[in-house]
Amino acid sequence: MTLNLCVLTPNRTVWDSEVKEIILSTNSGQIGVLKNHAPIATALDIGILKIRLTFNNQWVTMALMGGFARIGNNEITILVNDAEKSSEIDPVEAQQTLKIAEANLNKAEGKRQTIEANLALRRARTRVEAINRIP
Repeated sequence: MTLNLCVLTPNRTVWDSEVKEIILSTNSGQIGVLKNHAPIATALDIGILKIRLTFNNQWVTMALMGGFARIGNNEITILVNDAEKSSEIDPVEAQQTLKIAEANLNKAEGKRQTIEANLALRRARTRVEAINRIP
């Protein structure tokens, strides 16, 4: 009754173990994945990955910074630009980063600065949400 989940960034393997269930944010909404899920490949949005552990049925969260997921044969491979387990995120630093991102968006000038500031704000909000989320 398990799935093998592997979360990879360009620099490291963030997660590689069996899980009971996941919920991830795709570009078209959230999807839940259980054992024997239909095979799919999907683009991932900046958002939260929720993981139900096999050994204690607890949920853990991870902040994902966009990428792709491939699901098939009870194996899930997630390739993302960056990922952080909620337990690895410093709450004080995450809140400070969020405040800075909000300030940068407010003072952004021009289309490019606004787009970059919006992306930074989404990343900062996702990190804060990951540590505050009670699945």
